[in-house]
Amino acid sequence: MVTTRFVRRDDTAIAYDRIGSGDALVLLHAGLGDRRMWDDQSYALGARFEVIRIDARGFGETRQTETPYSSVNDVLAVLDDCGIQQSHVLGLSMGSATALAFALAHPTRMRSLILVGAGIGVPASPTLRANWAEVDRLMEDGKIDDANELEMQMWFDGPTRAPENVNSAARQRLADMNRALLTRDDAFDSEFAPVPPVEERLGDIGCPTLVMWGDSDIDRVQEAGPMLTQKLPNAKSMVLKNTAHIPNMEHPAMFNALVLEFLSGLE
Repeated sequence: MVTTRFVRRDDTAIAYDRIGSGDALVLLHAGLGDRRMWDDQSYALGARFEVIRIDARGFGETRQTETPYSSVNDVLAVLDDCGIQQSHVLGLSMGSATALAFALAHPTRMRSLILVGAGIGVPASPTLRANWAEVDRLMEDGKIDDANELEMQMWFDGPTRAPENVNSAARQRLADMNRALLTRDDAFDSEFAPVPPVEERLGDIGCPTLVMWGDSDIDRVQEAGPMLTQKLPNAKSMVLKNTAHIPNMEHPAMFNALVLEFLSGLE
């Protein structure tokens, strides 16, 4: 059973779902979709955990405004609204940055941390910057479908695979979510970054951590994965075969099994 709620924070309402029962497991999505990108996890993991999946500001049903905000405070507002004192936190890509910042700001609220496709601490390569610029150019020219397709090639396919060699159904689901993002009218640059930067404080995160990345992901993630594993005091890593930036959608059964294995080992 899914329970959907909205909690007020500043001048917006944060949308989130609660699914299942047990220890809390928070899911923080990537910047390509919304909380629906966890559909293949929510019920599978909800058999063992109370899954809480959140729409970040500017995604899904959560509106973004010009008011400065912190994604960490938004996650905290959801947990407080649920009456949850401690949780496991799983972040994918953009969500992994929020998960790390949350672990630093609220260590007593953490049970464990799972980072997937994290690129934090590694600068964007010239290729990545060029692709971002091309997406912006296509958007300015009104070529939304072309911009969406380029982002699917960048992130779902990865730099070494062709579209015909990936999970086409999952790719289309993500493309539909991402296209909705590209046409939103609330794209404000109003989030403030943690100070000092998260990458300067990784040694302060002591909770058990799993760092995961796909072997077909971009170079930035391939470099960040080992770096995070080394700098986080209680971390182990796992490289996922034949997947790029969105393994939870491309290979959900494998992904769910690995997450359950890690969390079960903590018990």
